[in-house]
Amino acid sequence: MSAASKAVERLLAIMSRLRAPDGCPWDLEQTLETLRPYLLEETYEVLEAIDTGDAAAHREELGDLLLQIVFQARLREEAGTFAFADVADAISDKLVSRHPHVFGDGQAKDTEAVLKQWAALKREEKRKRGGGLSALEGVPRELPALARADRLTEKASRVGFDWPDAAGARAKVAEELRELDEAIAAGRRPEIERELGDTLFALANLARKLGVAPEEALRGTVGRFISRFTHVEQELARRGVAHGTATLHEMDRIWDEAKSLEDQAKSSGPPHAGLGSTPLGKERG
Repeated sequence: MSAASKAVERLLAIMSRLRAPDGCPWDLEQTLETLRPYLLEETYEVLEAIDTGDAAAHREELGDLLLQIVFQARLREEAGTFAFADVADAISDKLVSRHPHVFGDGQAKDTEAVLKQWAALKREEKRKRGGGLSALEGVPRELPALARADRLTEKASRVGFDWPDAAGARAKVAEELRELDEAIAAGRRPEIERELGDTLFALANLARKLGVAPEEALRGTVGRFISRFTHVEQELARRGVAHGTATLHEMDRIWDEAKSLEDQAKSSGPPHAGLGSTPLGKERG
């Protein structure tokens, strides 16, 4: 037995023990519903570990995420529906069937051809199960809105519903911004909300055309905002300025200082995307 097989067997045995009648009271109380927030939390912690580049943290967080998969599979096994082995076999079968250019006599000369082939095979599988009627199927409603917009426009692009290049998507952003300005000028809140949503959707589509994941881009910006604003707070405290009494001009100046410090760090380390000068200013499922 390989080291990987032994490790998985050990993990499954531990989960079995935890769920035994004389196992852990907390583990025995868990259901698929109660585990939902943990699955999301562990997923985001994996992403955070990737962002930091900490290999040890990444290994640990992947383990925590794997635990959630093993835990849910155990609950299904107890219900008599499927077991962890069925999960592993199902994804293995899927990978083989959707890579005929690797495991069969199919042909796929580049990444685009692979993705188109993957989408076509996926639709055919769904048709056999009574689905596959829409190219947009398979995008979870639970995805964050920007990520969902990204995935939906990607799926639509697979059947030809797409701008030929990023210029068309950028022009759509400008169009939506004009309509948002008109709604703001009119002061009609329902229209403002709708046009703001259209603008965000158009930006997500532009991000896809530029090869950028909009959810990740926004997460990066949020992280930089937190870092810079924390610097502003700490610097004001160092100067003895009471919380909430600093002027906007003072905070803007310190904000720019924080940005300069980031720029200096960038020149001596890995590249990062910038936030701006002032706070005022794929298909594989």
